[in-house]
Amino acid sequence: MDLQLHDHVALVVGGAGYIGSAITARLREEGATVVVASRHAEDGVVMDARDPASVREGVAQVIALHGRIDVLVVTAAPSARTLDPARNSDPEQVADALDGKALVFLRVANEVVPHMREAGSGRIVAVSGQNALITGSIAGSVRNAATNLIAKNLADELAGSGVAVNVVNPGTVTDEPALAVETGRPGESSPTQIADLTAFLASPLSAVSGESIAVGHRIRGVTSL
Repeated sequence: MDLQLHDHVALVVGGAGYIGSAITARLREEGATVVVASRHAEDGVVMDARDPASVREGVAQVIALHGRIDVLVVTAAPSARTLDPARNSDPEQVADALDGKALVFLRVANEVVPHMREAGSGRIVAVSGQNALITGSIAGSVRNAATNLIAKNLADELAGSGVAVNVVNPGTVTDEPALAVETGRPGESSPTQIADLTAFLASPLSAVSGESIAVGHRIRGVTSL
């Protein structure tokens, strides 16, 4: 299927990371012009998404070079493995995790949305995680749940504008995901599988907005209405 991304400019924040590099490669396979944003970008723009000034400068560089941003993907966040279980209820760790993922997404989206509004079209995709749906790590749950809620609020705010906002929610990410799914746990997924779903949501063919979509099996034995 041609996802009709050949003439589209995509900004992938965190595009040099484990998941982000797969998304970058997939969008380029579809013919998109992809700009990678990271703190140490060698092929793209330098952006510290925790710093509002750096976000403004990075987005302005992309607009100056390409004239528009058609797709925004935000996958920048420290690995869940960096969260200290011994500090599970430490408000400082929770606040830092929230800032490093959910607020990073909000900062970049806020900077890009006006350009998409003006163009009358755009696709925004956040990569969150199924930790939003389970307990065990307060910081992990809060940062992912907040990302999902921010995306839904943005999607509703932008309804009717031509700009769609969605979230991709993987469970454990590994190069070779297992088929088995344990009760009370999400299924595993690979960076390639995440990239495939992200590419579809980034396409003008997708009419989906306001959704949080699991990659791999959504937590087995848990439902919500």
